[in-house]
Amino acid sequence: MPHVDIKCFPRDLNEEQQAALAADITDVIFRHFNSKESSVSVALRQVAQEEWKGQVWDKEIAPQMEQLIKKPGYSM
Repeated sequence: MPHVDIKCFPRDLNEEQQAALAADITDVIFRHFNSKESSVSVALRQVAQEEWKGQVWDKEIAPQMEQLIKKPGYSM
């Protein structure tokens, strides 16, 4: 049951763009994990730039740096 949790700075994505993003991510998960489309879930949480360090970097990125399969090209 792959679950993808995307956090990003606020974007003005309409429902069609969000659906296209979810479809693309689902395709990648299917291709690499051979998962059923119905087993994939995708979340999109927009985080204000001024809150990124406290909500995302400090809690999720920095403590899990060794587990990241794609590390960020920035540091905080």
